[in-house]
Amino acid sequence: MEARGRALSSPLRLRILRICLHRPRTNKEIADLLGISPAAALHHVRTLVRTGLLAPQEPRRGNRGAREIPYLATGASWDTPVEQVGEVLTATFLEELRQVPADEVRTVRLGLKLDEEGYAELERRLTEVLEDFKDRPPSAAGSAYTLFVAMHRDPQAD
Repeated sequence: MEARGRALSSPLRLRILRICLHRPRTNKEIADLLGISPAAALHHVRTLVRTGLLAPQEPRRGNRGAREIPYLATGASWDTPVEQVGEVLTATFLEELRQVPADEVRTVRLGLKLDEEGYAELERRLTEVLEDFKDRPPSAAGSAYTLFVAMHRDPQAD
């Protein structure tokens, strides 16, 4: 579990998992999508496979007849503890966000003042919604979306 947590401490590896979440991708496809060398992609892919976060699929023949192995995310990252997860997830989200046109991003920022009970209720209800959608099978005709939720104590308002 500790090795898996270390593997998830890299924004690049989290982006690889997102790329391979709904569709198996080869090492070359991953490298091309991320703008990195195939050798760098392979290093990260091997780490993710070794820790059970990415699974090799049936080999296939590429454009020039070469044997290619596509990889698919296993979903095991959801329940894996990661040190300083907030920093890693924020960095990953911001890297991905830079590639999306501003008019395609829906954002909300809300200030609240809650007691412990209200905070616990908000956290529970958000978790329920996220778990519900995480457990739904992907829609074959749907589009892929990324959702980032962060809550923190307001350092200036207390």
